[in-house]
Amino acid sequence: MASAGLSCAKLPKWAGEGAAVIRADRRGAARRVAMTMISADYLKRIAAWSRALSEAELERARAGITEKSYKANEFICLRGDRFDYWTGVVSGLVKMGTVSREGKAIGFTGVTAGAWIGEGTMLKDELRRYDLVALRDTRLAMMDRATFLWLFENSVAFNRFLVGQLNERLGQFIGLLEYDRMLDATARLARCIASLFNPILYPDVTRHLEITQEEVGSLSGMSRQNANQSLKVLEKEGLLRLEYGGITILDLDGLRGYGE
Repeated sequence: MASAGLSCAKLPKWAGEGAAVIRADRRGAARRVAMTMISADYLKRIAAWSRALSEAELERARAGITEKSYKANEFICLRGDRFDYWTGVVSGLVKMGTVSREGKAIGFTGVTAGAWIGEGTMLKDELRRYDLVALRDTRLAMMDRATFLWLFENSVAFNRFLVGQLNERLGQFIGLLEYDRMLDATARLARCIASLFNPILYPDVTRHLEITQEEVGSLSGMSRQNANQSLKVLEKEGLLRLEYGGITILDLDGLRGYGE
């Protein structure tokens, strides 16, 4: 049998000197294909938490990070997988969710560029309790667990970030449970969109979100047609503006409280 080949992505100009990339072979095994570290400036651009680290902590962090690219609709990991990386979205869009035993797809949240996920799994050293899938072509920064735990044990700044991150994530999922049980479809979609503008979980987000109506529907558990109808209702009420390939938020507080 011929050996499985590996492909290496061409790095964009903004990737920084020596950006490391890993690709999956035909059997799905992640393999590192470049061993040099990403630059400190590049890490600060893609990870807001890194900007508060000391120089020594920053060096340790960037030494433990590699990057990997995923195609649209490609699974990053499945529920029950051992996936020992704390993961940041450099570009693209990731859906966190699962599938019930009856085959019903359940979306938890979307993860946009600048957001990092999986700290609970790193701290508890457990298998993944959810699926991660790239909704579009996506590039991830992946920190190995040893580096994550070193920062957790040695960096005050990193711990402050984690406390805020975990607190916001808890609030996000409590809200998800509430509006999933109490609100109609348009209100659920409004809250879903608003959740993508949390300044702690998504620190570098602007009021314009590059997202398609199909992606909005996937994140909110709705068909594209129903999502389109709800988006038009929200646009008519002056809460957002629909644009080609994206949405501009006009009234974020209105979206957060929609349906109350």
